[in-house]
Amino acid sequence: MFNSTILNIAEKIATYDDWRISREQALALIPENPEAAMDLISCANKIRQWFHHQQISKCGIINAKSGRCPENCAFCAQSAHHQSRIEEYDLRDIDALVQNGLRLAASGANNYSMVTSGTTLDDAEVDTVCRATEILRAQSDLKVCVSLGMLTDRSARKLKSAGVTRYHHNLETARSYFPNICTTHDYEEDIQTLLTARQAGLEVCSGGIFGLGESWEQRVEMAFLLKELDVDAIPINFLNPIEGTALGKRPLMPPMEALACIALYRFIHPRKEIMVCGGREVTLGDFQSWVFFAGASGLMVGNYLTTHGRDIEMDLQMISQMGLNDGAQEK
Repeated sequence: MFNSTILNIAEKIATYDDWRISREQALALIPENPEAAMDLISCANKIRQWFHHQQISKCGIINAKSGRCPENCAFCAQSAHHQSRIEEYDLRDIDALVQNGLRLAASGANNYSMVTSGTTLDDAEVDTVCRATEILRAQSDLKVCVSLGMLTDRSARKLKSAGVTRYHHNLETARSYFPNICTTHDYEEDIQTLLTARQAGLEVCSGGIFGLGESWEQRVEMAFLLKELDVDAIPINFLNPIEGTALGKRPLMPPMEALACIALYRFIHPRKEIMVCGGREVTLGDFQSWVFFAGASGLMVGNYLTTHGRDIEMDLQMISQMGLNDGAQEK
């Protein structure tokens, strides 16, 4: 028999414009068995269809500056605190940033994000990103996003003026679990970066990584902080344990638990863009197409920062075969 609690909440979300799920109701949705997880996923798909129809956005990224990061995030191969084997390099030049974006656009991406390692960028580096953005906006229909670490007011205004639409900065996990993941900066600094981006007129993209050892309650905790911050888009990642990092030996999440995470976030954020990003290939395997049934409205395509993704053509074919549409947006 279908779980009546899940169904009733889904119907309220779809029926009443001013109805918002409470933290207590969200906690009641945490699936205790596979049957409840399937009910949650089924209703999350309906919520996605109600608010996002069949539109699916596709985001490609470039690892624009790699390695030697002074932060000690336990999952990250780019941290100088870890012994992972990755390529290290300074910020790529303007031409490389532009050409990679144009290549992704030609392959089918409608969003492009330039992502850099490190705590923050200096003024000259921000200027490089701004110039690349101006060229990309002139030569393509890409929606340009950047992820450059901690953000100052001055840098945020420059990025906005150059044509950057969205600033990405993950919280990674709940405030209560963050000290288990990173101790080199304070959680409030991440929140302030999101506020700084918003104050400059940028859209805000922020989410986290599941499978770090956090509890379901902490997943809900992060979801409601993102709700309080009113972020525009939520990237959901799953831990891909990298050898040499602090979490390199942690087991992968079970696929159904990963899908239930997406579904729960769709219930809490019915109108927001939810994009499934890193770790989906290793975590979900043959269940990758299920991310849309679980409520996702977007997909990161191509490679990630230090790991390979799936061939873009395979993802485009998957989206097409499911009868979903290109989520391209105006510049």
